Amino acid sequence: MDPIKNPFSPGAGSPPPELVGRDPLLAQARILLGRVKERRAEKSMLLTGLRGVGKTVLLNEMERLARAAEYRTVVIEALEDKPLGPLIAPYLRSLLYELDRMAGAGDKVRRGLRVLRSFLGKLKVTYEDVTVGLDVDPEEGSADSGDLEIDLPNLFTAVGEAAQERRAAVAVFIDEIQYFSQKELGALIMAMHRVQQMQLPVVLLGAGLPILPGLAGASKSYAERLFNFPDVGALSEPDAAKALREPAHAAGVTFKVDALKEIYRLTQGYPYFIQEWGYQSWNMAARTPITLEDVKRATATVVPRLDQNFFRVRFGRLTPSEKNFLRAMAELGPGAQRTGDIADTLKVKVTSLGPVRAKLIKKGMIYSPAHGDMAFTVPLFDQFMIRAMPEFQP
Repeated sequence: MDPIKNPFSPGAGSPPPELVGRDPLLAQARILLGRVKERRAEKSMLLTGLRGVGKTVLLNEMERLARAAEYRTVVIEALEDKPLGPLIAPYLRSLLYELDRMAGAGDKVRRGLRVLRSFLGKLKVTYEDVTVGLDVDPEEGSADSGDLEIDLPNLFTAVGEAAQERRAAVAVFIDEIQYFSQKELGALIMAMHRVQQMQLPVVLLGAGLPILPGLAGASKSYAERLFNFPDVGALSEPDAAKALREPAHAAGVTFKVDALKEIYRLTQGYPYFIQEWGYQSWNMAARTPITLEDVKRATATVVPRLDQNFFRVRFGRLTPSEKNFLRAMAELGPGAQRTGDIADTLKVKVTSLGPVRAKLIKKGMIYSPAHGDMAFTVPLFDQFMIRAMPEFQP
């Protein structure tokens, strides 16, 4: 069939042709945005889930909801090697200038710019590459202590007051939030705590790996009272079938039932993989309907593509000891594995695994779904590890 008309869209963060199974989360976001705009207390949202479940797609959809509700939005992706302060400052500068252009009396926006100038002045002492320029004098004594847990709440308060003065609301979207350090995450939590206490029109919607609730709780014990942590999981079989069937039907193509079942078996309902198999199955099919044989031929293309473009990117960042740890997990089978069983497979003491395990958690490769258990943050990574290291030598 014509590959140009292929409706499926594999790719990190690419919006699927049919967003299914996420209506409850989007409804929750609508309520959150509506209540904050009305200055009613509501917990901010931090989505959690494995790689490939569509957290970024959901954040993007929620950002569209915020825009439709006339929010001013800030969209950020956290990075492993960039601190929170220098990362967020340019976005807040743009936001404050946007608020400054809006009609309305008062000087809260100009004060917000002065507070940001103070914040930047202290950042430049620590980070020489901070180059955000502001043509205002600093606000002495505000956000200039050099302590992020003091300065960021002051800065968010100034931004919230500026938005309130302009009868506007601000939604901050942060993806990959688990990459912030404990102090940075603590400062962000404190900032949101402050604006919520003052009922300022600022809301945070973020996304991260399943370790995020634990990181937030370790940073500030009241985090669970400040945020909702909805889990974004794999799609059910009916939703997975709908994600394939509806876009194809719109293009005049159908799937055989056994083809849909095979794709679900192979993907386990993870949206990223569903798009990959849908895309290649379409290209393999000579005509409608797409059959089980088409899916089987597509699998021979999909697996090497995933290995090269999805799995190996992460595999290449690992040290030999980290690869062995993950290969031992894969050897034990799918699902969560006990740390003791991993140690037995590697023929080492459990206590010796601590440093490697900590590094893998920090790199976002594994997480602990329960005490003493370890699981992959990347779906189907156990199968990849066996393909990547077929001759396992502990």
